[in-house]
Amino acid sequence: SNLVQVGMGNRQPNLWRQELFTQVLTASDAEYDLPVRMIAIRDVYLTVSNGGVSTDRVIWPLSTSEYDAQPNKTQEAVPTAYFVNKLMTPTITLWPVPDDSATYTLNVRLLSQIQDASMANGTTLDMPYRALDVYVSGLAHRLSRIYAPDKEMQRKQDYMDAWQEFANTDTEDNVGMTVAPDLS
Repeated sequence: SNLVQVGMGNRQPNLWRQELFTQVLTASDAEYDLPVRMIAIRDVYLTVSNGGVSTDRVIWPLSTSEYDAQPNKTQEAVPTAYFVNKLMTPTITLWPVPDDSATYTLNVRLLSQIQDASMANGTTLDMPYRALDVYVSGLAHRLSRIYAPDKEMQRKQDYMDAWQEFANTDTEDNVGMTVAPDLS
């Protein structure tokens, strides 16, 4: 059953598993550990506090190649971008490196792994009610490989259909997007 949960965890996003990780930054320190439970990052923003005023600003991701292409990785200023290294303990590296002109708090909205099920202890599944059909059909598919190979393809289709229905509803509600040209 935990393999079904791993499969669901890999099919991001699973919005019910999002959390906000915060880290107060230290001047001249570019790299920080992220929680090992992290699977993916939704967005990152920086809270800049200076003179009693706090302002949030989004910072942007860099690919490995983009980060490697930065000519001065020790340049200090207000961070505007980040690079994530998905190691066993994932890290986030900020660029430019935080300076000492303000107090910075890093805010990472991340998606974390689904907790393992422990059927012997009767642990409740770490997923919302609306995902139960996906779990059950995914488990039926996995078990059909062993106990009913002739029904595996139908169970797989059941699982894919349940996933699609769930994925269509596990979204942010009514978030519109406006695109307008700048005609000035």
